[in-house]
Amino acid sequence: MHDTYLGLAAFAQTGGLILFVVAFLLVVAYAFWPSKKRKKEFDDAANIPLKED
Repeated sequence: MHDTYLGLAAFAQTGGLILFVVAFLLVVAYAFWPSKKRKKEFDDAANIPLKED
């Protein structure tokens, strides 16, 4: 039982790490991938703190 738990825990930790690294890379690729359609949206979002109410 103890060996099974350790094996499953190690698999879950490794799988979770891989999942989060892949998700992070996908988010970064989405943010930096050149796209004319999203450029205006990202520029507008970047200027939100500079807008006065």
